[in-house]
Amino acid sequence: MEGLETTHSGILGPGRLDRALAEAIPSLSRARIQALVDDNALLVAGRPVTDASSKKFEGQPFTLTVPAPLPDKAQAQEIDLDIVFEDEHLIVVNKPAGLVVHPAAGHSDGTLVNALLHHCRGKLSGIGGVQRPGIVHRIDRDTSGLLVVAKTDKAHEGLARLFAAHDIERRYLAVVAGHPTPPAGTIRTQIGRSTTNRKKMAVLPEGRGKHAVTHYRTIEQFKDAALVECRLETGRTHQVRVHMAHIGNPLIGDSTYNNRRKAFKFGPNQSYFERQALHAVSLGFIHPVTGEKLGFESKMPEDIQLLLTSLRV
Repeated sequence: MEGLETTHSGILGPGRLDRALAEAIPSLSRARIQALVDDNALLVAGRPVTDASSKKFEGQPFTLTVPAPLPDKAQAQEIDLDIVFEDEHLIVVNKPAGLVVHPAAGHSDGTLVNALLHHCRGKLSGIGGVQRPGIVHRIDRDTSGLLVVAKTDKAHEGLARLFAAHDIERRYLAVVAGHPTPPAGTIRTQIGRSTTNRKKMAVLPEGRGKHAVTHYRTIEQFKDAALVECRLETGRTHQVRVHMAHIGNPLIGDSTYNNRRKAFKFGPNQSYFERQALHAVSLGFIHPVTGEKLGFESKMPEDIQLLLTSLRV
């Protein structure tokens, strides 16, 4: 039986935010608190805060939400994988839409991590912890496409440095509502947890959230939609989905950021597109151990191809 989410509230004391929280909630370690703050679990005076080192919140009310506990360790499960590349250090997979990347509340098994533990016979980097072994970056459950996973700690550390330095090429293809204006450009904002809905991310004012940069260009236009290429300079949660909605072009099928997601029907049965139309089409980086330059491409999945065919008609 799964546990329940818990919430801690109180008034912050002086000093660093993580220290003040550790004093207010002695049952949680500073390391655990820092991880929770980084995962957008903290509200101070009703606003999301992600900087655990800040010293400016003394005397303000806080709410820290701790997700339900998960099993002690992710279990290996035999689940089919589309493996694009693999060596002794890392593995690149083509994730289908609908597959969760790692165990979390509501998804304790049946994830990519469970599948990788079986395929790699448990040989994944331990830096991500027992629930996220090998995971350096993520893509949403209903986003398809390429993902790299570390099999060794050395590869994990090297990949983490590449991501931090924005030295990994990530290109997405998205089908959006309307026509972006201008047809190509760069979106620079702060992205953080929504102040009105903790399950959503949002563009926030300067000084809040995390810096996020997306370069986009329109590849093809249809009557009421467009195929757009997005290159990520940063990798924030839901970044492409939030940024395209921010400029007025939410992804077709996006149940979170598109209020008119059922405006488009496709296919011979004229059904609604049931997921965000987003695919991680290419991934490129310097191998963190061998120094080899690697680049991978993934063809568009069948459901998005069918959507594009319908839009062209």
